[in-house]
Amino acid sequence: MNVLLSVKPEYAEKIVEGTKKYEFRRSIFKKNDIDKVYIYSSSPVSKIIGSFEIENILKDSPEMIWNLCQKYAGISKKNFFSYFINSNMAYAIEIGDIDRFKEPIDPYHIIENFKPPQSFYYVPTNYLQSQWDAQDNELVKPAISTESMQGISFMRHL
Repeated sequence: MNVLLSVKPEYAEKIVEGTKKYEFRRSIFKKNDIDKVYIYSSSPVSKIIGSFEIENILKDSPEMIWNLCQKYAGISKKNFFSYFINSNMAYAIEIGDIDRFKEPIDPYHIIENFKPPQSFYYVPTNYLQSQWDAQDNELVKPAISTESMQGISFMRHL
């Protein structure tokens, strides 16, 4: 199973560049068999720009998640806590291997009656690939090297 995750363009770009190593959520997937996360860069981009594998999902209070992830958050402290206002629980999806599409995919052209996800929705494992198979979608790996994550405690992948 895969997930199509809606991400604001500024954060989606940081993910595919490899500079944002965590994507933060107030709620998380119920299913635990997620193979890949496709990144839907929300309006005004409105395209699927790449995908990534999930390394781990951290779950804790917003304060603890910020303390653990701030160095690799790709978001300001102010915006982070604004997003989690009135939330007791925060999730941090640790971003693994990233595939950036050379040409972003317009989901309105490949998915009948496409509606952007408010947060995310599930898609069958090879559904998106089969829908755009005819298109040339070479992948571009981020040029950034991966740093060790010293000092970060990881919780189990849900």
